[in-house]
Amino acid sequence: MLLEVRHVTQYQYEAPVRESVMELWMQPQRSHSQRLVSFELELDPPAKLFSYADAFGNAVYHFDVPQPHDRLTITARAAVETQPPPPTPEHLDIGEWDRLRSDFVRGDNFEFLHPHGFARETPMLHAFMEEHGLNRLRSACPLTAVRELSKAVYGAFGYETGVTRADSPIDHVLEERRGVCQDFAHVMIAICRSWGIPARYVSGYLFTDRKHGDRSDPDASHAWVEVFLPSTRWIGFDPTNNIEAGERHIACAIGRDYSDVPPSRGVYKGEAESQLAVGVSVRRARAAPAEPEFLRVSQTAMPRNGARRPGFSALLQEQQRQQQQQQQQ
Repeated sequence: MLLEVRHVTQYQYEAPVRESVMELWMQPQRSHSQRLVSFELELDPPAKLFSYADAFGNAVYHFDVPQPHDRLTITARAAVETQPPPPTPEHLDIGEWDRLRSDFVRGDNFEFLHPHGFARETPMLHAFMEEHGLNRLRSACPLTAVRELSKAVYGAFGYETGVTRADSPIDHVLEERRGVCQDFAHVMIAICRSWGIPARYVSGYLFTDRKHGDRSDPDASHAWVEVFLPSTRWIGFDPTNNIEAGERHIACAIGRDYSDVPPSRGVYKGEAESQLAVGVSVRRARAAPAEPEFLRVSQTAMPRNGARRPGFSALLQEQQRQQQQQQQQ
């Protein structure tokens, strides 16, 4: 399936700010089931882009707008060819729990086995697990347990935007029993890790299809969960829609939770309040492009009178704002 993504993020400031420094986790990954055909970033005001790979191997772009501006617009465009993942077994033998407890598996997946940020155990989470009989799933094989967990999260929470925020703790969605994809992913990750199953957060996009019963917002980015089982390696589960991740999912970045891989995050100098607008579209491409795989990012030169970038520590003394990206809205 060939899909095209357009993701526009715009910050509007009530008065000009003096400088913005941003990081972006928007480039789709390259993997056995996903081919990145093209990727392009456009910035307004223009700025020079730099990139690096973070600790999890994600592509991160960063830039500095060092002159006064009252608006910042980031437009990401991508074309991605996806393939259906290999069929998942119906079940695994009960010995998979022993394999999960091996020193090799635990050492290799240490970061995805322990609480972090929003994905952590709380008394309310334990009560939720007891209420829905999730503790007894440990008597089943791990694959069956994870499938049933995804189904339970899907059934226990209503999908509703505006109830939670990007920085809402896990207890917020557990209390409200409503939320969005980011919240459901954190709940599922925390429970998987409590069982000793490595689980990681996946940020990306979903080509929604109401015929399949998708309840995700088609105009937003998406999040789901991948779990590691020794016999199958990483498998994706989407508790928002009660499906396994497939060719309609486009993965951009993986992390321990949302805080590791927000689509954008940054700081700015200035006293002005800001408003954020986000628009996302994911659609089928009409035909496969003839050109070879390429990557293009804007490399517009800085204005001749552009200021030099100050030390990052100086920026931290100004107002800091983490992207409240409506990944979940």
